[in-house]
Amino acid sequence: MDWGRAKNVLIYAFLLLNLVLGYQLWMDMRDRAGASPDFTSLSGATQRMMEENRIQVLSPIPAETPQLPKISYTYRPDAQGDPVPLEQPVDTRLIYGEPKELQSAIGNQIADLEQYRHDPQSDRESTFVYRPLVHGQWPLFNVELELFHESQKIEFYREPVLEIEPTGDVEEQKVLSASKALSTLIERNVIPPRSSVKDIQLGYYGQMFDTEVELAAPAWRFTLDNGEMIYVQGISGDVFTPKKP
Repeated sequence: MDWGRAKNVLIYAFLLLNLVLGYQLWMDMRDRAGASPDFTSLSGATQRMMEENRIQVLSPIPAETPQLPKISYTYRPDAQGDPVPLEQPVDTRLIYGEPKELQSAIGNQIADLEQYRHDPQSDRESTFVYRPLVHGQWPLFNVELELFHESQKIEFYREPVLEIEPTGDVEEQKVLSASKALSTLIERNVIPPRSSVKDIQLGYYGQMFDTEVELAAPAWRFTLDNGEMIYVQGISGDVFTPKKP
């Protein structure tokens, strides 16, 4: 065996491996930097309060401020009944894959499944939570489709009895920015000291009343590290902290 040649091959192999690992490290660092929160959208006073109260924001702060209308919808939680068994249990891994895979597996059993989106912040033990989408994009936080799983298999589901009214003639209004909503929570001391904001999301939220038709407005939802969810109404700036059931 030509040991000199073999030694050169090993050296080149290690150099190539180091190049690959270095490139992967650079890509990871770039991705983390791209996903880091942009605190420049927060005022100096807000940033000082965050520092004093040791409040961390681990989620990127969205920059979008779309024009959205309020909505009316009919929702009857009491009419949902017991969970319904799937004809054939499916792997829980489908939850984390492409939506079309889950649609292909159980879409024939759950009406309009493509009009729902997984809400991992709301998942409970043995239950995946999906939210219906308003205009195919904005989650309605008051309503949920439940997928029940055990032993890495989704076995049952319970879908909401829901109807969202058309909004063609409803006035659209510009939603306040996520940074302004976050500043409101910090400056009013709504977020407890030493807390972390792990998710910020725009959707629809309305306080539930015992009426035939419910109303919901655009709202920013802030999820804390302890699981608490705080909503800031996207038009008025009102703050809601629903109690856990």
